[in-house]
Amino acid sequence: MGAVGNLVISHLAAGYRNKPVLRDLSLAPIEPGKVTALVGPNAAGKSTLLRSLAGLVVAKGAVRLGGLDLNTLTLAERARHVAYMPQSLPQNAELTVLEGVIGALKASPLADFDGSGPAARRRAVGVLDRLGVLDLAMEDIGRLSGGQRQLASLAQAMVRAPNLLLLDEPTSALDLRHQLDVMTVVRALAREGRIVVVVLHDLTLAASWADRLVVLDHGTVAAEGTPDQALSPSILNAVYGVEARVERCSRGRLHVMVDGPANPSEIRHAS
Repeated sequence: MGAVGNLVISHLAAGYRNKPVLRDLSLAPIEPGKVTALVGPNAAGKSTLLRSLAGLVVAKGAVRLGGLDLNTLTLAERARHVAYMPQSLPQNAELTVLEGVIGALKASPLADFDGSGPAARRRAVGVLDRLGVLDLAMEDIGRLSGGQRQLASLAQAMVRAPNLLLLDEPTSALDLRHQLDVMTVVRALAREGRIVVVVLHDLTLAASWADRLVVLDHGTVAAEGTPDQALSPSILNAVYGVEARVERCSRGRLHVMVDGPANPSEIRHAS
């Protein structure tokens, strides 16, 4: 993998048909070697931002990766630099896990790697082994559990060793051990010199594993910075509508503890 420049997002606007989602969104430059987590409530724009960076949603504004203006590239050209993991793979996919990973290579071959032959198989097997799911290689994707499909999808994104890796909720269907395993790999991928942007719902998980957080609210940036800078009781109140504490445990890790809704009158009792 060659040297990776910063990811710079300026005045980004995107949405679906007549429904705008992101509004004039700009972020501080995102450096390689670090994990950036996008957090925020439902419909805040997290997945839309990720899909905009992947080129899957038409967006206005500038998205630059080093010297490249990604918004001027075709999808095929962008795929040489950017890999995107969706929230889940289709349940009716008629491919084995190994075939799906090899197919990801063939769909967007690298400049020095054509994505076919024994070399592609070895590369795909290596990625599955790194994720600890080599035993699923010959399983049909459509028959996997939700968590297994997420790991298969992550393998497809990882196999091309992209400069920019975009992960949409990679841990949402995983148990605690697999969340730990996946986030360990995600951190390692960033430390290899690439940029990793990941959507996470679990704020404590995001604070524990990400170097930088971007808190989104209604398509705009409510806060960004280190977990200490981006998470505060006032931000959680304003964005999530909850009373919460942000404290460190005995090991120094940041934890978010929700005490209740910001307005107790909003509690709805089940009838």
